[in-house]
Amino acid sequence: MTNNNYHIPVMLQECLEGLNIRPDGVYVDVTFGGGGHSRAIFQQLNENGKLIVFDQDPDAKENAWEASNFFFVAANFAYIQNHLRMLGIKQVDGILADLGVSSHQFDEGSRGFSIRGDAALDMRMNQNGDLTAKKVVNTYEENDLFRVFRSYGEIQNTAKLVRTILKERNVAPIDTTGRLAEIGASCAPKFKENKYNAQVFQAIRIEVNDEMGVLESFLKATEDVLAPEGRLVVMSYHSLEDRMVKNYMKRGSLTGEITKDFFGNVIKPFTEIVRHPIMASEEEIEKNSRARSAKLRIAERNG
Repeated sequence: MTNNNYHIPVMLQECLEGLNIRPDGVYVDVTFGGGGHSRAIFQQLNENGKLIVFDQDPDAKENAWEASNFFFVAANFAYIQNHLRMLGIKQVDGILADLGVSSHQFDEGSRGFSIRGDAALDMRMNQNGDLTAKKVVNTYEENDLFRVFRSYGEIQNTAKLVRTILKERNVAPIDTTGRLAEIGASCAPKFKENKYNAQVFQAIRIEVNDEMGVLESFLKATEDVLAPEGRLVVMSYHSLEDRMVKNYMKRGSLTGEITKDFFGNVIKPFTEIVRHPIMASEEEIEKNSRARSAKLRIAERNG
């Protein structure tokens, strides 16, 4: 069953419409989580249709169900093409990606994703991963910390934050979310402590989980994995992700550069179904505040 306590599916109906589901088609949800989107997709399939879901978080597997045409892959979706081949699947009719962190991961204090509380600095989506938030904060050199906070948090006073972290970790290791939040608050503009810390935690989380690298590998793979007229539906929650998704759907490159063939024709694997991102309704945002920052983009694989 769908576990809405784990994660409430954002823009569910919009995602289903974007996938343009055929009952006998093959579909992939690369961010299974609580299974909300997946269950709704599965309910539209007949016995000839297939649903393959990905999630590297062991907690997510508890939300899976048994069916001959349902497949749970306990892996990072960066490797979507390899795992589909292992299942004997070369191409699919639709792929859904709901990027970011699930409500469960935010709310589970021990995971260290949230600025609330005082948990161990972890932030790993894959609990078997070697890199933790604690390692980033306490062992990264000054230049690497600067890169993480400037690139992934888009923090303006990055130098001040990095200097403060270096100073504080020399006094004692920074090993809890509470202490990191205190450090962040001391560097934040007045009355903007929560927003600033959200950017600090986001930057570290992206680094720990290599989220931009994973997204890049995933997007490149979709060109081969999706069948002609197959749909790519991606929901992002911050500008770094959305920019990469937009560039790839609009121009076929991650940087937004236009590539042309010998005859001057633009090489473009996808056509946008919507030119501008779909946003959650005010009614949905009232019920689920995490839908506020979501941007949904939809594209179709060119034949």
